[in-house]
Amino acid sequence: MQSLILPAIGTDRPGLVEELSAAVAANGGNWLKSRMSHLGGEFAGIVRIQVDEAKETALRSALATLDGLEVTVRTDTSGVDPAGTGELVALELMGADRPGIVSEISRALAALGVNVENLETECTSAPMSGEALFKANAELGLPAGLDLTGLQSALEGIASDLIVDLKLRENTGALRS
Repeated sequence: MQSLILPAIGTDRPGLVEELSAAVAANGGNWLKSRMSHLGGEFAGIVRIQVDEAKETALRSALATLDGLEVTVRTDTSGVDPAGTGELVALELMGADRPGIVSEISRALAALGVNVENLETECTSAPMSGEALFKANAELGLPAGLDLTGLQSALEGIASDLIVDLKLRENTGALRS
C-alpha cells in the first residue's frame, strides 16, 4: 500500500466531497484523515489516503476528471504525521484585528520549533463596539524539551505587544491565560 496526500480546491457546491470520496473508493483507496473547509465560496481540503500501488494510476486519472475540483496527488514519504510524537496543546487568541498577527505569532512558534498542526482564524465584529475582532484557534505540536509553561512564557511578550488575549491549554482541557 502507498500513502498519498490529496490537496483539493474548487468552487464550492454540494457533492464535491462525495465525488472525491467516490473516486478514492472506486479505486480501492482507504480514506485515512482529512481537513476540509468552505471559505469565501471556495472549497479547500486535504486528504491522506492509502491505495495499492497498482491502482494509483487509475486513481490519478479518476481524480483528474472531477468537475470543478483541482486535485493534486503527492506521495506521502513520511509514513507518519511529522509532529505526532510531541505534546499537543491548544492555543486561543483574540484581539482587535490588525495586519501581522498571524505572521508574528507563527514566527515566534517557528523559532521555538513548534509545529502548527491545525489553525483556524476569523474576523468578526466585537459585540458592543462593532470593531473588527480577530480570533484564532490552533493545535500546536511541541518539540521535545518545550512544555506548556515554556511556550506560555515565550508568547506572553508577543501577546502583550499585539494587544491580544492568548490562552494555552493541555489536552486535559483547562485553559491557561
